[in-house]
Amino acid sequence: MTEDTNTPESAPVTSGSDVPPDHLAINPRSPFFDQDKLQRGVGIRFKGTVRTNVEEYCISEGWVRVQAGKTLDRKGNPLTVKLMGPVEAWYEDLGENPPVAKKD
Repeated sequence: MTEDTNTPESAPVTSGSDVPPDHLAINPRSPFFDQDKLQRGVGIRFKGTVRTNVEEYCISEGWVRVQAGKTLDRKGNPLTVKLMGPVEAWYEDLGENPPVAKKD
């Protein structure tokens, strides 16, 4: 992890409450759901592109889960697809150069 303060993609990586968790989901039934952290606004960069349609992510395992169109499963939940690649996350409420959580 590098330290630089030019952009969110190269902002310093720290621990504690300034960096989003390693694994987070927006589904309330998930064990990785955390309303307080989601209310802060979490930005996700996947393979160098900022994504706004991420349902769940895991930085250490390197994947994001996104909705597969408008298709629903038999229980009425959106079908999701797991995409593998480098994931970076940051809190959007910290302004221009927030600390970024990413895998070494």
